[in-house]
Amino acid sequence: MSLFHRLFPHPLLTVLLTVVWLMMVNEYTINSLLFGFLLATIIPFATRSYWPQRPKLRNPLMVVEFILVVLWDIVIANITVARLVLFQRNADFRPAYISIPLELKSPEAITVLAGTITMTPGTVTSDTSNKGHSLLVHCLHAPDPDAIRDEIKTRYERRLKEIFE
Repeated sequence: MSLFHRLFPHPLLTVLLTVVWLMMVNEYTINSLLFGFLLATIIPFATRSYWPQRPKLRNPLMVVEFILVVLWDIVIANITVARLVLFQRNADFRPAYISIPLELKSPEAITVLAGTITMTPGTVTSDTSNKGHSLLVHCLHAPDPDAIRDEIKTRYERRLKEIFE
């Protein structure tokens, strides 16, 4: 193992933690950057034994596309949920639990999918099967549960499969 990987066992996590620190303190000074980088270096180093296998990104450029799709879907879902809450009667809501069978095998990919579903307004990942073969998702309004399941699989799972597997 190279010296770089010994000091930075998870370089992408180090960068992400530094950026998150800067956003949290909302102060873009050299001191904030250096302290954030110090924390972002220590945290992955201290927790490296809990990450025996680093997740491998098969297609890192696909991450950008995935993030853009998720951000777009969050904006659209916010508008849809606001419209539902403001203009639809409670009696007309059709909440449902939907089981999403998974083709993903990587625990990191399944975690990202579950988090993505939860971040999108109107849906929440409620549970995962013991062996990670499916997710249970609650939808605020699901007139066609099969269409929602298919949309999650095509918009998110397909991209995550290209990224992680």
